[in-house]
Amino acid sequence: MKTVRLTTAQALVRWMIAQRTELLDGSEAPLFPGVFAIFGHGNVLGIGTALEEHREQIPVWRGHNEQGMALAAVGFAKATHRRQVGVATTSIGPGALNLVTAAGVAHANRLPLLLLPGDTFASRAPDPVLQQVEHFGDATATVNDAFRAVSRYFDRITAPEQLLATLPQVARVLTDPADCGPVTIALPQDVQAQAFDFPTALFEPVLHRVQRPRPDRRAVAEAVDLLRSARRPLLVLGGGVRYSGAGQDVIAFAERHGIPITETTAGRTLVHHEHRLHAGPLGITGSASGNELAAEADVVLAVGTRLQDFTTGSWTVFSPEVRLITVNAARFDAVKHGAHAVVADALEGVRELGHLLADWAADPAWTARAEAARHTWDAHIDKLRQPTAGLPTYAQVVGAVNEQSGPEDYVLTASGGLPGELIGGWRATSPSTMDVEYGFSCMGYEIAGAWGAAMARPRGVVTTLLGDGSYLMLNSELFSAAFAGHGFVAVVCDNDGYAVIHRLQRNQGGAGYNNMYADCRTSHAVPPRVDFAAHAASLGCLVFRADGLDSFTEQYALARQAAATGRPAVVTISTHPSSWTEAGAWWEVGVPETAHRAEVTAARSALLEGKAGQVRYTGR
Repeated sequence: MKTVRLTTAQALVRWMIAQRTELLDGSEAPLFPGVFAIFGHGNVLGIGTALEEHREQIPVWRGHNEQGMALAAVGFAKATHRRQVGVATTSIGPGALNLVTAAGVAHANRLPLLLLPGDTFASRAPDPVLQQVEHFGDATATVNDAFRAVSRYFDRITAPEQLLATLPQVARVLTDPADCGPVTIALPQDVQAQAFDFPTALFEPVLHRVQRPRPDRRAVAEAVDLLRSARRPLLVLGGGVRYSGAGQDVIAFAERHGIPITETTAGRTLVHHEHRLHAGPLGITGSASGNELAAEADVVLAVGTRLQDFTTGSWTVFSPEVRLITVNAARFDAVKHGAHAVVADALEGVRELGHLLADWAADPAWTARAEAARHTWDAHIDKLRQPTAGLPTYAQVVGAVNEQSGPEDYVLTASGGLPGELIGGWRATSPSTMDVEYGFSCMGYEIAGAWGAAMARPRGVVTTLLGDGSYLMLNSELFSAAFAGHGFVAVVCDNDGYAVIHRLQRNQGGAGYNNMYADCRTSHAVPPRVDFAAHAASLGCLVFRADGLDSFTEQYALARQAAATGRPAVVTISTHPSSWTEAGAWWEVGVPETAHRAEVTAARSALLEGKAGQVRYTGR
């Protein structure tokens, strides 16, 4: 057996370079196309030296906040439909812990992410070292154990040869459609520098193709029997359809059988907005049209979705008598809520269902309901987008962005009120062109994720929409993107506080408190405010100030052109603090049983009334 003597870090980097992936179009590309790095004493000499040695084979992008650069890696993975994986490496201690939030985002959204945080000395000879947290009762524990709760796979390498057992598991998790999620490999800094005679076969190129598990025949046959019994079937498309590359096939399945289509958050933009079967998105941030059909459906076929509470209205959008069929690569998700589970890749599962369904089709009158209901919802959105006096609303801003966006463009958001506007109101013209991070709803993802998406999508314009709160929470990657040369448009909607949480607070009987700046404690008669345009300019961005809706339309057009220069273009606009698009679905939140405000007590009563319509499906 041929061997080569390498350090742990050198072997890891050479292994990453050898991994290849098959993209959706059948072409081949690096599985790990780059590394986001902030170097410190825990990784600069080990991983840092190894990366510099191979600087031509694997690019390194410098971040300015560990959470931000890891979120950029998540955004990159989403934009490549999970076919490529971003890597982030940090020092030990606070640098490592700053990655935990990004790991949570990747875990909740089933997205691949490779995290390589430095760790304390395996030898323990110099203990306690700088940034080491000591546990009095557990000498093996380090801060990196915090990753266990938010990693799909975790390991701590305490000897170089352990890579031989670990690296195949790393590749498995990052490329498996069922187990996909973040991988954390903690790397003690002394072990990074230790050498071992690695077999050269470890560094031979490997091509990773998407696994397409086929379903159990009996499960398919039983699902077909359920579908044939349906008078009002409904198809729900989730992110798994996108990652499988099954969009066209699943839509063709719906066309053959006349089944109306709705989408989840992760499945948004799989269907052209004007498609005759498109009923609109589903759930709280979805559409009244999609929810209308969901309430009447007797059989729901959910493909590639975990049916999160925002999709199901905390399990109130479907009829109590509905029969659920799930097609999912992950058995964990397929068996939820008493569904009839078809465990399979979305493409293979739907193909086999279609084969057995043959020429069966739903009642044409029910099929036609999708387009009719969506037209009603479209008219509602059109009305919301019309110019009005006063500050522009989120719906109007989103409408202006939507009208200027083309088939190759990509839109992104994550938290606050903007997910409801994009999920419910966006009109897609091209498949898989939206990223709404609403699995973890991570404030700050909007800018960092856009940096990653811009790296992954060199054609078209990436536009991210965010509120003032998200901007202030994590904006350092604006400079990272400007420095690296990755242009995108960031639309910063300033509504003077955490307005969507203020809405939740007030709608559930609470007093406005600590959300809008007007309700926050300050010693100033006239508190300071942020000049977002000046701040973005100081980070190397091109800036465009909009004053009103007409001005925004003009400034956004200029920003789209400016982003082509390789620098983020930031458009700032003051927006209305309390105007939202509502889909009419219910959502369970924790309203106190007792409170000093009568309004809260009334909201608690309303909560209990809403829970009466909440259904726990257990199957039949």
